[in-house]
Amino acid sequence: MSDRPPTTAASQTQADTHTVTNQPTPLAQYNAYLGDEVLQHWVIRFGGGWGETALSQFGYGVGHHLLEAGFAANKHLPELQTHDRFGHRIDQIDYHPAYHQLMAHAIEHGHCHLPWTNTQSGAHVVRAALAFLHNHADPGSGCPLTMTFASVPAISIQPDIAARWLPKILSNRYDERNKPWFEKGGLTIGMAMTEKQGGSDVRANTTVAFPLGQSGGGQLYTLTGHKWFCSAPMCDGFLVLAQVEQKLSCFLVPRWREDGSKNPIHIQRLKNKLGNKSNASSEIEFRGAHGWLLGEEGKGINTIIQMVALTRYDCMLGSSALMAQAVKEAIWHTSGRSVFGKNLHDQPLMLNVLADLALEAEAALAISMRIAYALDHSADPQQAALIRSATGIGKYWICKRAIQHTYEAMECIGGVGYVDENITSRLYKEAPVNSIWEGSGNVQCLDLLRVLKREPETLAALINEFQQARGKEPLFDKKLELFLVEFAAQQDIELRARQIMESLALLWQSATLLVYGDDWIAKAFITTRLADKQYHQYGTLDPSIDVSAIVKRAMVKF
Repeated sequence: MSDRPPTTAASQTQADTHTVTNQPTPLAQYNAYLGDEVLQHWVIRFGGGWGETALSQFGYGVGHHLLEAGFAANKHLPELQTHDRFGHRIDQIDYHPAYHQLMAHAIEHGHCHLPWTNTQSGAHVVRAALAFLHNHADPGSGCPLTMTFASVPAISIQPDIAARWLPKILSNRYDERNKPWFEKGGLTIGMAMTEKQGGSDVRANTTVAFPLGQSGGGQLYTLTGHKWFCSAPMCDGFLVLAQVEQKLSCFLVPRWREDGSKNPIHIQRLKNKLGNKSNASSEIEFRGAHGWLLGEEGKGINTIIQMVALTRYDCMLGSSALMAQAVKEAIWHTSGRSVFGKNLHDQPLMLNVLADLALEAEAALAISMRIAYALDHSADPQQAALIRSATGIGKYWICKRAIQHTYEAMECIGGVGYVDENITSRLYKEAPVNSIWEGSGNVQCLDLLRVLKREPETLAALINEFQQARGKEPLFDKKLELFLVEFAAQQDIELRARQIMESLALLWQSATLLVYGDDWIAKAFITTRLADKQYHQYGTLDPSIDVSAIVKRAMVKF
């Protein structure tokens, strides 16, 4: 006979407090590319249609396998081991296997090398879509992927070093082993520029470098100093700025020396960050570390800016992805919740908010893909000039908008969206990094003013973009004329730099939607963003706008 007391109705009632109802299932088990109508439009519009098979395969992996890997990589964070158990200095960071799964999937599909190894027009557009989709699984691992991709033009400045390193950087192999670079089939590249005393002002850097023998490009130097931020310190090499007799120069510093010994790059600690958790960011010291000079002494900024320009581009692309995913999650959740007798995403006010968020996300993606198109055609002076001016505009505007945008999407989901088990919490905490990294808002504004003044062709390229949209929408034409008058007045221009940047961003997004997008989406965006009467929160679209159609367009398709 059992000692367990008999089950009674009373005991059942006490144990079973409630049944879970009116809660949606997680957004999972879908093809992240084929399910995204908006992304497909912009990939095809800018010449990346030939990559749809590869993007579909990649999108399947993201939606079916990598979403869980992203959660695991952000739960089980990187751990620093400075010494082994016998006291040897090892400076090793251990990652959860999910992190390596994310990295391998991206590299094998061309995230880091596609535009450099595929000469077909549209390769940058296809690669941008890969990066956009990978961000859905995990933005943190996107950091070393971006830096590896962006390092290629800077390393190419030094042909002898490029001949040894680029074949491994451009391979589709991810090799996680802690081994010298010359023993590996695939390499990743990081960056270390920022120092405590300088921040964005890298000319204030105090790290010094001296030639070990001969001086000049491709020669080995020894570096001594510190870096306040070194992102992804388990990369195989780093682009580093250091002073050579007060001349700021750029070096490729490997994690291992040529003789197979550990290069003395000492990791002081890992940063405990707000977001970007799966990615290790560190403080390091160079204690006689060896590195090859890239280019000429004193030309460090000219060298590394080629990398920075592309990482800034990936910041705008990454923030576009955060917004797109936030919208998808908000629409999915509200479509699975019933309030007052109908689905929450069918309630008029919620529809307004969701549609407004969807418009913002599509406008961000549109100009990000426009830059990808320009990168594919950078041999054209007009496109090259647009890259030099418009990348800063997109980096400033999209990255700032993503912070409020991801919060609003989290609010649509409610309390469950605030907890870490829901992806919108991660999106919100992730959003600020793209605005801060690679030059904060003020840096972008001042850089743009300098570029427009120093290189008149960059301003002409911007105005040409706007002129293509003239005559399509009266409100756009009116705002363009007002801006040209305001910009022509140079008095207090630095003080007004953020006003100028915001006007440029909205005009550029509007023009891109008008010229390359669907008319009804462009009109809805312009009606709200360029109207004389401005509101300051999402969910304030005019009643004339078909909010249901916008939400349907942004909804994930299974």
